[in-house]
Amino acid sequence: MSTSRREFLENSMWATASAAALAFTPKPLAAAPGKLGANEVLRIGVVGLRGRGGSHLAEFGAMKDVQVAAVVDIDESTFEGAVKTIERKGGKKPDTYKDIRKMLEDKSIDAISIATTNHTHSLFSIWAMQAGKHVYVEKPVSHNMFE
Repeated sequence: MSTSRREFLENSMWATASAAALAFTPKPLAAAPGKLGANEVLRIGVVGLRGRGGSHLAEFGAMKDVQVAAVVDIDESTFEGAVKTIERKGGKKPDTYKDIRKMLEDKSIDAISIATTNHTHSLFSIWAMQAGKHVYVEKPVSHNMFE
């Protein structure tokens, strides 16, 4: 079976691209034996503690590579239950905030989970991204494309 010049060049191109991709893929730095590296634990803030927010606490609290580092709610009476949920799952006591903007100032928080009322989703997501945080937000993300 004969290969045309076009097929040969195409196959050569794909082989070269694959080899280059493998050669230039950065390797993650390994942590010291027995210690977690800085990028191996995700520090997350949960915003909104009732309803879906309670589910977020339970799920994130059960993950071994996630630390719920902060909880945010305008109703301070929700803090005690949230802290107990995290500690029951084996986590450290999270910081508590009544104002999301104060929590977003914390540089050690990597990501936030938003489970508040629908009309706050867009604004809180924008603030979090402006603060350099990764965002998980419940639906709807916004009510219209202008948000």
